[in-house]
Amino acid sequence: MKKRTLIACIVLVLLLLLGTLAWRVASRGVAAAAPAAPAQAAPSDTLRYPPGAEQLSYLDIEPAAALAAPALDALPGKLAFDEDRTVRVASPVLGRVSELVAQPGSAVKAGDVLAWLDSPDFAQARADARKAQADFALKRKALDRTQALTELGVLARKDQESAEDDLAQAKAELERADSVLKNLDPSGGSARYALRAPIAGIVVDRTINPGMQVRPDATAPLFVITDPTRLWVSFELAEQDLGKVHVGQAVRVDVDGFADRHFDGRVSLIGAALDPATRRIGVRVALTDGDAALKPELFARVSPLADDAGKQVAVPNSALVSIGLHHYAFVEESPGVLRRRELELGVVGEQHAFVLAGIRPGERVVTRGAVLLNAELGQAE
Repeated sequence: MKKRTLIACIVLVLLLLLGTLAWRVASRGVAAAAPAAPAQAAPSDTLRYPPGAEQLSYLDIEPAAALAAPALDALPGKLAFDEDRTVRVASPVLGRVSELVAQPGSAVKAGDVLAWLDSPDFAQARADARKAQADFALKRKALDRTQALTELGVLARKDQESAEDDLAQAKAELERADSVLKNLDPSGGSARYALRAPIAGIVVDRTINPGMQVRPDATAPLFVITDPTRLWVSFELAEQDLGKVHVGQAVRVDVDGFADRHFDGRVSLIGAALDPATRRIGVRVALTDGDAALKPELFARVSPLADDAGKQVAVPNSALVSIGLHHYAFVEESPGVLRRRELELGVVGEQHAFVLAGIRPGERVVTRGAVLLNAELGQAE
């Protein structure tokens, strides 16, 4: 392992030396190609290049964006389904899958059929309901006859009371059987059991295939349905930062897959107790993603925002050049004119640094190649 690390360090140093050598060669070539009339003396913190200079091809220059100021450094988090809008569908009956309707990625409405099952349990429930209905009709006729005979004095009063009791029991059994059948299939229009979607959403997972036997006591869900535009982001907060985060606080979420986008959410839950092993507390953020670009299980960077969060200039960390305790960035003041400015930094995160002074929103900042510019400026000095 130490040998591999040493080799990697040597390769990195060689690449850096080659890049610096290429930069110096390009600088000399431009100086030899366009020395006709010397330009005005530039300040010691400014570099000037003619249009089309090769050095400019090594640079990325982007406008500085203004973002809401964070309350603390970005924290690692992970996206997950919003469990308040997610359903894991299981079969309440024993049966065999005869037909699949919904596929992963399909949009469904509440009540849509996901799959058809051939189920002896469902067939028994239908038979029980029909039997209870027939028995209820029979007991009603018996009561009508008993009432007529009682009025004629042929039967005793107790016979009528017994018939009324039989009808009440038949009614109770009919209500029970109908309730069981309606819970299994509200439509009641098919001999096969229809496994239906309980909510509207997107089918994100399916674990059954045609012909597969399903059981009501299975541990794995048959389908998972969720609203993909609503997600949770979970992260852990150190105990010393607990006072900087509260329920309802605005949060900015960034993911590597969408480097040019920021997603907004709010803290929905803070855990009730610290983890004694890590001395951290779990925090959950409710996130709305209108175009469903984000996916569960993605890793994210979570930045809780200050309650009075004003806009601050944010630049990539690659734009920063540190000299001692001071931080600088190169700003394009006009085409080909790059000035090194000293910055006053606020929060410095994993990807971006927030600038309190030194750069205004919209100014064009060198985001790649700042180290090379600083080296050339040092040679000029």
